[in-house]
Amino acid sequence: MNEEYNINDAGDIKISDDVVASIAGLATSEVEGVTSIAGHITSEIVGKFGVKNLSKGIKLSIENGIVSIDLYINIRYGYSIPKITAQIRDKVKSAIESMTGLKTSDITIHIVDIEVK
Repeated sequence: MNEEYNINDAGDIKISDDVVASIAGLATSEVEGVTSIAGHITSEIVGKFGVKNLSKGIKLSIENGIVSIDLYINIRYGYSIPKITAQIRDKVKSAIESMTGLKTSDITIHIVDIEVK
């Protein structure tokens, strides 16, 4: 999962899968109600372990500059799953497209667990 994708016709910018996955992970962790990405990294401890660990719990493929993503997340009990997933899709799509220039197609969200305080 360390292939690079050229997003510039001049050939001078390459982005690895891990970077795109980290962007998706950061955007996901910003949504209220998401307790963690299923790789056991919570938004509160991102600073301690770094952004690179956010790619755990995220599977993606990039073909012809189009990104398809599967996110595996844990959410907090009491939050609306449809609202959380809509916010995640919006944030992930916006972050990837604005930061990389790649387009997103499918963003599939898998709710792995619900955490009760």
